[in-house]
Amino acid sequence: WLVIDRKVYDVSRFSKHHPGGSRVISHYAGQDATDAFVAFHNDKTLVKKYLKSLLIGELAPDQPSFESNKKKSLLEDFRELRCTIEKMGLLRPNYVFFFLIFLHFVVLDAASWLTVWYFGISLVPFLAGMVFFTIAQIQMGWFQHDLGHCSVFRKPKWNRLLQIVVINVLKGLPASWWNHLHNQHHAKPNCFRKDPDLNMHPLLFSLGKTLSVEVSMGTPGEAKVVVTESYRARLSGLQLAHYNVFSFFSLEKRRRSSCLTITSISISSVS
Repeated sequence: WLVIDRKVYDVSRFSKHHPGGSRVISHYAGQDATDAFVAFHNDKTLVKKYLKSLLIGELAPDQPSFESNKKKSLLEDFRELRCTIEKMGLLRPNYVFFFLIFLHFVVLDAASWLTVWYFGISLVPFLAGMVFFTIAQIQMGWFQHDLGHCSVFRKPKWNRLLQIVVINVLKGLPASWWNHLHNQHHAKPNCFRKDPDLNMHPLLFSLGKTLSVEVSMGTPGEAKVVVTESYRARLSGLQLAHYNVFSFFSLEKRRRSSCLTITSISISSVS
């Protein structure tokens, strides 16, 4: 179960059919997932229709609806800032910009292959083609990233379709695999063992002198929940787990280069 807007939902069965994957929901088991819910779902009215059947109660008035390791004032400021940004229209996509980006990497990708095909594989044409190809691949990566976030088109299906074209066809990686990992990254950013971006290959890569530092492990606290009679017995033994686990990295000791990250991602995509 998890909490959204102080309402408690039983997502045990629904998590297996969740479009974003079951692991994203499991990362918030027994926790407040309000901010993650708002960030991940553009059409909240549609999603809330599915939540009605999962509702089992509400938090008691004296029960906080945020994790104990987070400041309430900071959460309120963040939510107010997000509402302000949405009202200003800063999250609305610029279709001209995205079209130019798409045209940009398509031209560069074609230029890379045409350069080698027309001028041969001598040193200068090969290096020029490699530069074109590298820039195109980087731009494709960021473009499909925005598509994966459903930030380009209003309808998710158009984002998914174009993402498949870009990452599956042009980059040779599965979109479903990338979405599965990246959703977890944004659900629990920089949280060791939950953020896949930190779970690099254990035998080849490390972050700093140690992979991560878990500096706090809170004691689970009892969740006070106001529920209907049918669920009262089921929830009587539940506990609201405040994990309070976070990792930090000193800028001086952080040795995670982009080259190693890309190599690790390539290994993960195969394995």
